[in-house]
Amino acid sequence: MDNPTSPTADDSAAVQAELNRLRDSIDNIDAAVIHMLAERFKCTQQVGHLKAAHKLPPADPAREARQIARLRALAENAKLDPAFAEKFLNFIIAEVIRHHETIARS
Repeated sequence: MDNPTSPTADDSAAVQAELNRLRDSIDNIDAAVIHMLAERFKCTQQVGHLKAAHKLPPADPAREARQIARLRALAENAKLDPAFAEKFLNFIIAEVIRHHETIARS
């Protein structure tokens, strides 16, 4: 007698197809994230050049705090862990500041 909980070949194929579909979506989202980050960094490079030209500091703690609060709220609304969103933004901000410091030295 067949065990009703044992997966069949059809079940396995359906699971694999769904897994592939989801992974394809993840790959597309990852590509979009990379392209969006590249665009963001193009803008922040321009900010860095503007700051350097006008002798402004590379970091803007007040702006950074506002951005963190804004992204935490967006994350909450999107059902994403706000702490994760803050860590992610802090990582990006640190890289932007590093770029701005490099631009200011050149």
